[in-house]
Amino acid sequence: MQLISREEIEQILPTLDLMSDIEAGFAAFSKGRSNIPPVGELVMEKGEVHIKYGAITGDPYYVIKIASGFYGNVELGLPSSNGLMLLFSQTTGELLATLLDEGILTDARTAVAGAIAAKHLAPSNIECIGIVGTGMQARLQLQYLAPVTKCKKVMVWGRNPERLKRYQTEMTALGYEVATTQEAADIGANCNLIVTTTIAETPILRADHIRPGTHISAVGSDTPHKQELDESILAKADCVVADSIEQCALRGEIFKALEAQVITSNDVKELGNIIIGQTKGRENETDITIFDSTGVAVQDIQIALAVYEKLAKS
Repeated sequence: MQLISREEIEQILPTLDLMSDIEAGFAAFSKGRSNIPPVGELVMEKGEVHIKYGAITGDPYYVIKIASGFYGNVELGLPSSNGLMLLFSQTTGELLATLLDEGILTDARTAVAGAIAAKHLAPSNIECIGIVGTGMQARLQLQYLAPVTKCKKVMVWGRNPERLKRYQTEMTALGYEVATTQEAADIGANCNLIVTTTIAETPILRADHIRPGTHISAVGSDTPHKQELDESILAKADCVVADSIEQCALRGEIFKALEAQVITSNDVKELGNIIIGQTKGRENETDITIFDSTGVAVQDIQIALAVYEKLAKS
């Protein structure tokens, strides 16, 4: 059994073609070529733990991933995310590798999913990228969008002025022109590609904030109790897309909109089906498109496999 450290993973991540790998994972999922059980979830007073696992038909491996979020860690000077991935043989069931990634693979695959959604759903002319939140995912989402858009104009929303300033400084150093705001309406007024990355339990963005032609990737809400978008945004949208229709019916923004009865399951499309051309996403430049990212195990399978196989060749 191979033990792969966080340091090894950090070195190898920039060399991987994660967009192609994870697109292929979404495609396999929507084609019915995967076995993905329901999410295991442990919600506690100070944090939450998700267990995601599954296999893609014909692959040599299957993966079990444990990922946690302890959001009070920020005040302790610790990362909020942690976890590991276990990679097994589909042939023998042997444990082949333990990836001690401490959550960075989950962070990366989530950011890549946002970029994939933007590739297929965002308007052709992106005027300004809106980032809702100031944490690690807010940073990674912007960085992984680089192959999708040349836009370097960014507006970031947050509640804490110090964290806003820190985000602005760090992203400016990477070549972005970053404005900050504590008014959520400013994001909708100025940005036509928006990514929400918070752990909010009450909506931050409302339908009257969002102008025609906007794409939103909502990646923060991955449990039944989280919500970043008011349900009316999904009701207003021309195209609502799930990473997994089945999973989003139980958690995330689509779950909230279904619960409020402002959309039906027939209104929801699946990202993998858009990738393979089975269904259409954005049809014109004035469409409002929404991607609800709750995190599907095929993403974990694909990123774990990419790291493991690249290390095996090195």
